Amino acid sequence: MSNLPDRSASKAMRLLGLITARGGSKGIARKNIALCAGLPLLAWTVRAAKQSGVISRLILSTDDQEIAELGRSYGLEVPFMRPADLANDRASSIDVVLHALRWLQESEDYIPDYVLLLQPTSPLRRAKDIRGAWEKVCAQGAVSVIGISPAREHPFWVKRMDTHGRITEFLAGESVPATRQELPPAYVVNGAIYLSATTAILANNTFYSDPTYGYVMPPECSVDVDTELDLRLAELLLKRNHDGD
Repeated sequence: MSNLPDRSASKAMRLLGLITARGGSKGIARKNIALCAGLPLLAWTVRAAKQSGVISRLILSTDDQEIAELGRSYGLEVPFMRPADLANDRASSIDVVLHALRWLQESEDYIPDYVLLLQPTSPLRRAKDIRGAWEKVCAQGAVSVIGISPAREHPFWVKRMDTHGRITEFLAGESVPATRQELPPAYVVNGAIYLSATTAILANNTFYSDPTYGYVMPPECSVDVDTELDLRLAELLLKRNHDGD
């Protein structure tokens, strides 16, 4: 049995946008609302989500009252507060998504067809990226679509080193191409887009279900803010992209 909802009327499918922004963070204090190019990090994700024009409901999941109020000021729904045990360093994103889905079903009898997880740490994600991922769902019958970008370091050139300092190929048994031009395309998950059918998420407890398609984004739109250096890089790119707005 397919995990994919009936797409006979794709425009009627309900896409829930879920922005996750807890109050705590390790690398950057209160990272999700740290200022970046004049706006809180959260604001850039809200902006792209709203401009995409494909999201039926846009909800914020947070444990922090200040972030909740900021989210409401940007027009986000904050129908619940996230429990503390889902706002620590050990809580997984999928558990946060499952909590939101259960709350919406039990409290509002609301079950979206698809869920789009949007993390504020990807401020360079564009509205057209969200639309592009959704178009893959509608055009290709994708159960899941994940944002990816070209790998900076190709896995064929990654090495292992043992305790004596000797290096070997990381991909043992593979024939390593001699030049960059011969390398097959390689991608990394960029953290910007996680989109999946609700039925698949509930059945598999993951955004990766068969078939999962990749939505390719350029490196300059794939910065994942984890450190102060990432934040400064994102700021430079955002200022460049929005000069004259």
